Amino acid sequence: MTVANGSDPKDTGPSSPQRGEGPGLEAPAPDTDKPRMSDIAAGYAEKAGLHRNSAGHVDMLKSAGGVQGIAESILPGLVFLVTFTITRDLTPSLVAALATAAVFTVVRLIQRRPLTQALAGVVGVGISAWLANTTGKAEDFYVLGFFTNLAYIAAMVLSIVLKWPVAGLLLGFVRNEGLEWRKDPERLRAYKLGTWIVVAVLALRLVVQVPLYFMGEDGLTALATTRLLMGAPLYILGLWVAWLVTKPGVQPSKPSSSDA
Repeated sequence: MTVANGSDPKDTGPSSPQRGEGPGLEAPAPDTDKPRMSDIAAGYAEKAGLHRNSAGHVDMLKSAGGVQGIAESILPGLVFLVTFTITRDLTPSLVAALATAAVFTVVRLIQRRPLTQALAGVVGVGISAWLANTTGKAEDFYVLGFFTNLAYIAAMVLSIVLKWPVAGLLLGFVRNEGLEWRKDPERLRAYKLGTWIVVAVLALRLVVQVPLYFMGEDGLTALATTRLLMGAPLYILGLWVAWLVTKPGVQPSKPSSSDA
């Protein structure tokens, strides 16, 4: 199996006998259909939306979805808040939020860009609108985010317990470490810490926003505002801090045989 640059990753020593070489010996055929864990980790990182720039570092803005992606995550909730503040009517506010999310989907269709993020936004706004319309409470438009945060926290804590910290799967891909970091106790601890940082960001959202939710309409404006501020901006900050604390130390160079 070859890598992207066309070189054989196992071609580091003398060539091994090929099929038919040697008396009665046959080299085993490579298992090209079996996915490697490093490939799975890379695919997971890409699906999670983590990107690296030309310098090999995390592209914070692109990882957050870029300007358009951030707008897609912010504007439906902002439109809902503004419309409800003006009209004090739940129905037009929910319709306006859904229409905003739908517009982004149409824009992506016109741009011929992947629809995953926009469609996920439409589904999320749709569920949020259904919850608020069912209960008749405007603050329930934001309740789905609480359960989403709890699910992410549970998954990340579990990854730490199982010694597969999410930060390692994501940032290890960006650093071209693959899964080699799991063999180094120091790197494993660093990526556990990085994952705890992301967990802290998600937990902070709940600590701040849940009390505002229970204030009802009196806390709606503050709840919506903190959802905006603690969404993409806080995510980018947490990702940046996790990147810094998991930065590998400088390894001392090994002396060559000629220096001995």
